[in-house]
Amino acid sequence: MEIIFEVLFQFVGEVLLQILFEALAELGLHCVREPFRKPPNPWLAAIGYTIFGVIAGALSLWAFPALFIASHSVQIVSLVFTPIIAGMAMAALGAWRRRRDQDIIRLDKFAFGYLFALAMAIVRFTFGH
Repeated sequence: MEIIFEVLFQFVGEVLLQILFEALAELGLHCVREPFRKPPNPWLAAIGYTIFGVIAGALSLWAFPALFIASHSVQIVSLVFTPIIAGMAMAALGAWRRRRDQDIIRLDKFAFGYLFALAMAIVRFTFGH
């Protein structure tokens, strides 16, 4: 039973780390978005969010070099599900912003939030220890 709680705690740590970095990126992008009112091409935006995710993954490894999840098999499961959960969290944030008539950015949608989190998770999985 103790192992289940340990694995669950580690998984939650990875999810929260990715959501935290996405929320910080979302806040920063809202701040710098104003000069660029014309929406970019969605494919270019996807590449940009993937690059931001790689950067966030590298920064997160600088701050937290050890992965929160110790088991390699659970790390793989986390690599699959954590970006999905983070993308859903960003979509929920976007829906919350829409209900309050606030501006949303592409990161406030599932696909772009998922890409950001997936890139971050791959970097953490590949280079974390």
